[in-house]
Amino acid sequence: MTLNSIGLDIQKTKEIAKDLNELLANFQIYYQNLRGLHWNIKGKRFFDLHVKFEELYTDANEKVDMIAERILTLGETPLHTFEDYSQIAKVPVGKDISQDDVAINLIVNSITELITIERMILDKSDKANDEGTNSMMSDFITEQEKTVWMMKAWLSETI
Repeated sequence: MTLNSIGLDIQKTKEIAKDLNELLANFQIYYQNLRGLHWNIKGKRFFDLHVKFEELYTDANEKVDMIAERILTLGETPLHTFEDYSQIAKVPVGKDISQDDVAINLIVNSITELITIERMILDKSDKANDEGTNSMMSDFITEQEKTVWMMKAWLSETI
């Protein structure tokens, strides 16, 4: 086993960085969706949702930076083109969405996909003793589970 400068197995960190790049691509699509929802939402709930979508895209933007910096910390290069993102992202693309229920459902579906990827990374980072990635994924999941619960409550649905 060959270790990198932060004491982690180089082969395992390459795999984790690849998975983090997948997460990065999905977060970039999610982020752009949130910007579009923020700009295009209409209706009686405009004021509340406009502010909420800004809060969510600001948070997503911070997470994008954290993910990219973690990839660099692991010694790899973060993806940085929309072409790369669109080729590997699984988060649904929301186009021309202005209706509140459709917007919230897109967010729930997107976060659900992000959590799925994060859980997979969490499992791998745990096995690699990569506490930095592990901690980040754990924090993301905890926040996003709460957001899904709140969005489902807004939709009058149960988890």
